[in-house]
Amino acid sequence: MGRPGLRKREGGGGPEPGPTHRSEQYEERSSHKLTPYLGVFIDCGANVSSTVNGLDWLPDTSYISTGTSKIVTEQGIIPTLATVRTFPLQNNVFKKFCYEIPVDRTRKYLIRTTYYYGGVNGNDNPPVFDQIVDGTLWSVVNTTEDYVSGNLSYYEGVFMPTGKKLSVCLAANTYTDSDPFISALEVVLLWDQLYNSTDFRAYGLSLVARHNFGYDGPVIGYPDDQFNRYWEPFGLDAFPQSSSRNLAVSGIWNLPPPSVFQTKLARSLVEPLMLLWPPFPLQSSELYYIALYFADSQISASRSSRTIDITINGVAYYNNLTVTPAGIVVFANQWPLGGITNLTLTPAPGSTVGPLINAGEVFQVLPAGGKTLPRDVIAMINLKRSFQNPPADWNGDPCLPSRYSWTGVTCSEGPRIRIVTL
Repeated sequence: MGRPGLRKREGGGGPEPGPTHRSEQYEERSSHKLTPYLGVFIDCGANVSSTVNGLDWLPDTSYISTGTSKIVTEQGIIPTLATVRTFPLQNNVFKKFCYEIPVDRTRKYLIRTTYYYGGVNGNDNPPVFDQIVDGTLWSVVNTTEDYVSGNLSYYEGVFMPTGKKLSVCLAANTYTDSDPFISALEVVLLWDQLYNSTDFRAYGLSLVARHNFGYDGPVIGYPDDQFNRYWEPFGLDAFPQSSSRNLAVSGIWNLPPPSVFQTKLARSLVEPLMLLWPPFPLQSSELYYIALYFADSQISASRSSRTIDITINGVAYYNNLTVTPAGIVVFANQWPLGGITNLTLTPAPGSTVGPLINAGEVFQVLPAGGKTLPRDVIAMINLKRSFQNPPADWNGDPCLPSRYSWTGVTCSEGPRIRIVTL
């Protein structure tokens, strides 16, 4: 079998607050200067390091002490998919097995988990299970559709750690029929200005869609995107591709890579541009972070004006957005969506050219799960160190999420989570 394709899986009144536009240029302080090596790239189940697309991947044994390393026997797959780590299902429903990565608890991180089953459990289809970040239930991992199509699956989110180590955990649920597994784990430090309208002490973000409009090439990641965010192609079949290759956009809010502004979806006439995007139904009654990115090469060479009114499912999202060569982003922190999403860009009164769009991101907003009282956590860690063979699930938060407490631990409920009995 050839190299698997890439596929993103979905994570798990009026809008509040309303959309905001940002076009400022930013330069991060040198103390926060990021190279990809401020990320940790973990090749799960591997016993040697490797370099893939300029990123150095490490074996996982420094970050986890349980589970079983297995080899995927298919030929032609990339090194980070050639091994997995699996975790035993038997007698372990709602027991979590955690990677623990040293972090700066005051900063936010991009987390990506990657899955390619490769038949390692002996079943035809991969298992369904849960993934958890610290005390927050992130999402259900269901890679069956992708695997049947020969694709890997990845999940991405933005979270702020609750302690000096960030835990990323897998756990069997009542639908799990074989051992949970993972192929790769990435934890990348993000600069302050990325997604900083979200209070990450109260919320996390789970990626639903991130697309480069009018683009038909391979997924854009590192080094184009210094944080190795994945920008997938979208919409080439819907409209003729339109090139903006004389643009040099950089430094706008959220720091999208300049390459995403080299293509666009656009109307040549002064008429609406309608997109069904994201290109799949969304969970109902949920709130989403939405960011839309625009830059215009035509305006600098003429006296024309490109001004856009934006609606989502018929609700005004932003009016009279003026698109310039410098680039601009319009975002909303918590926007209600559900089912099919219709994004419509309409020329505003006085606009002399049709609308365009270069890129977009949608995240589901997740309430943070909280954390166990720190002194109780410290006591449990000290107790764990006194055991020669502590239970395999004694990692991550001892009490949270509430169904995934450590073996033998009973916790209180309410806003102040404490260990009650052991």
